[in-house]
Amino acid sequence: MIDLSKIPSPCYVMEEQLLRNNLQLIKSVEERAGVTVILAFKAFALWKSFPIVREYIAHSTASSVAEAQLAFEEMGSPAHTYAPSYTDADFPHFLKYSSHITFNSLAQFHRFYPQVMASPGTIKCGIRINPEFSVVETDLYNPSMPGSRLGVTAKNMGNTLPEGVTGLHLHNLCESNSYDLEKTLEVVEQKFGHFLTRVEWLNLGGGHLMTHKDYDVEHLIGLLLRFREKYPNLEIILEPGSAFTWQTGVLVADVADIVENDGILTAMLNVSFACHMPDCLEMPYKPRIRGAYHEPVPGKPTYRMGGNSCLSGDFMGDWSFDEPLKVGDKVVFEDMIHYTIVKTTMFNGVSHPSIGLWTKENEFLLYRRFGYEDYKNRMS
Repeated sequence: MIDLSKIPSPCYVMEEQLLRNNLQLIKSVEERAGVTVILAFKAFALWKSFPIVREYIAHSTASSVAEAQLAFEEMGSPAHTYAPSYTDADFPHFLKYSSHITFNSLAQFHRFYPQVMASPGTIKCGIRINPEFSVVETDLYNPSMPGSRLGVTAKNMGNTLPEGVTGLHLHNLCESNSYDLEKTLEVVEQKFGHFLTRVEWLNLGGGHLMTHKDYDVEHLIGLLLRFREKYPNLEIILEPGSAFTWQTGVLVADVADIVENDGILTAMLNVSFACHMPDCLEMPYKPRIRGAYHEPVPGKPTYRMGGNSCLSGDFMGDWSFDEPLKVGDKVVFEDMIHYTIVKTTMFNGVSHPSIGLWTKENEFLLYRRFGYEDYKNRMS
């Protein structure tokens, strides 16, 4: 258990032992199913922890030049790259840092494949396909929504693959289970099955929340084994993000003030939902607070949580507590490592939380503290 007295506030704190528990499970899936599992930086790119990650997983996926370079430099291996679009300016950099490059459209493949052919390395090229099927209900996170700009549909793909395409890539899940993947594979076989015997690899994208306590890992392994038996020519790749750091850490905040208006009590914090926990507002979802009741309890002190930016909607509510909150109390938001640090902003110049690791030896290791120069350098 984290000793809050050793933690600066505000601060993201990842627990090393919880991270290792997730990595061990992911590694076991990779080995038992005979697939390749790689880390998706879009959910988690805390590179100072990569020496731990590399003990279990060797590769990562990137969607920008910065992510690809980070993979090359800090994961120690070239990236499996997919970007919604490439430009003449950035594509040479992708060539330098990638082992796989997936194209979002046939037009992009034809435009840039000559550069792949002319490059000195061996890069495997793929096309992102859109199965036009998804169980994701929030359109913001649904890559297969009608009219999606992501991936090539079966109609637009036709019956042949361009020469030079060695793999296919799809992504239509979001913190989903193995049964959602099973439904996806059925649709993929129906629409793109005639390609599956002609390519070398199939990337099933992210959204495989295999470290969730309710995830049926045995079903996932059986599903992947059966699919590999059916298509022995394929290397199967999965690139979850959230699964790596699911329930591995917290965001520690302080109560700076208590505001009352129209009978509503708001605990004003030294963190921001808009700046530091954006998925809470975008998804939206209500995070757990350690020691609090997730829903209001009649008769108990109940508070909204107010962020420290000036955005009017920078708040969430409501949580109940056994005792009234007071200025200086700690508020600990659970499960705040994935899709938080990678999406933070410095809107309003609000104080950016520090980042650290609670080691398996029960010590706090400060990775980074942010200050004025970080904000100033972002602005010009």
